[in-house]
Amino acid sequence: MTQDPASLKSMPLYRDVERIYNELKAAGLQSGSRLSVTDLAAFDQYHYHGTDAVDLAITSLDINASDRVLEIGSGIGGPARYIAEKTGATVVALELQPDLDATARDLTRRCGLSDRVEHVCADAPDYSPGAERFDAIVSWLALFHIAQRGRLLANCMQWLAPTGGLYVEDLYARGELTKAEQEVLATILYSRYLPDLETYEADFRAAGFNSIQVDDMSEPWRHFTRERYDDFCRDRERHEKVHGTAIVAGLDNFYGAVAGLFAGGNLGGVRLTGKHTR
Repeated sequence: MTQDPASLKSMPLYRDVERIYNELKAAGLQSGSRLSVTDLAAFDQYHYHGTDAVDLAITSLDINASDRVLEIGSGIGGPARYIAEKTGATVVALELQPDLDATARDLTRRCGLSDRVEHVCADAPDYSPGAERFDAIVSWLALFHIAQRGRLLANCMQWLAPTGGLYVEDLYARGELTKAEQEVLATILYSRYLPDLETYEADFRAAGFNSIQVDDMSEPWRHFTRERYDDFCRDRERHEKVHGTAIVAGLDNFYGAVAGLFAGGNLGGVRLTGKHTR
């Protein structure tokens, strides 16, 4: 079943995508002006630890200029642009939501990277890349939105070159989630598949991935999400001047909910790398 992009708007992070333009204006960057990846880095990374996490993927998969990379759930294109600029690789940025995809295309064009970053608006389980294979597949905090995990991972195996690798950062169920936590996950985070860590790894092995390394990121992400929310609250007056009260209220709800879930101990974070099996 194809996902409805509108349903993802229950997650406040995915609403009001134009807020990045508010930030650029506040930084003195005019509408339509040329941008750099550095200009955008503070605003276009929707995952945790920003470009440091992207650098880790680049190193883990040894991404270089000859590679073709697929990003699943590319948002407004931050990681895809960063990979393309830093490594010279060609990146296909796959995003379901049309408004995020359109914003990503505009920002990529303004960074002069349209020749190396191809934006595709499609549902990942239904995506068909054609005959050409990818040397690397990457994803940050997107797979938990996708209920069709088995189908998606089977596709990833088909899409990867025989020597290709995969890098994923995602959420998992660390403990028994309360009904209240399940409701927050289903709405504010739009979670559609959240297994425990053992099942999470087993899904990738069942799809054919080997040389799997799993790192539990629960504690680092608990600290990150708490600090992110504290910083947001401390700068609330500034944010309201830049974005207005409605956008800030939505982000406050989102950042606070995520920090609370990690603090409760039942939501966990995982980093997984794996290789293709032939």
